Amino acid sequence: MTEMSGIWKDREHHLPMRVYYAETDAGGVVYHASYLNFAERARTEMTRLIGLDQVKLRDEADLLFAVRSCEIDFLRPARLDDLLTVRSKLVHLGGASLHVVQSIQRGDEELVTLLVRLVCMTSAAKAARIPHDLRDRLQNYLTRETE
Repeated sequence: MTEMSGIWKDREHHLPMRVYYAETDAGGVVYHASYLNFAERARTEMTRLIGLDQVKLRDEADLLFAVRSCEIDFLRPARLDDLLTVRSKLVHLGGASLHVVQSIQRGDEELVTLLVRLVCMTSAAKAARIPHDLRDRLQNYLTRETE
């Protein structure tokens, strides 16, 4: 089911998705919080293709990734039934953190941009280093862009 996880183009992950009624307001415009859901879905599928099994990481190593902060810029609205693409790039890999730049687009038109900072932590909410094997896989997808 790799198609459901999107594709990599160079070091950028692309996940297509359609806007459904439940993601819009009464006027058919995407509700602002829905963009966070779109971005989360894309980051999950991006890391899945890298080989990050979040359930296994949690169950076997007591580690998980959580959003520490997010900057979001709303440029143009998406609407009911639009076909969107969420583009995601890993731009920073720290000891216990990773940063992802994301863009939600309709065709070539950029609608929303996000900078999401994630932290690796234990279930007790203590920061933890990203395991070496996962770090090695993530390093292969790191872009040289700055935040």
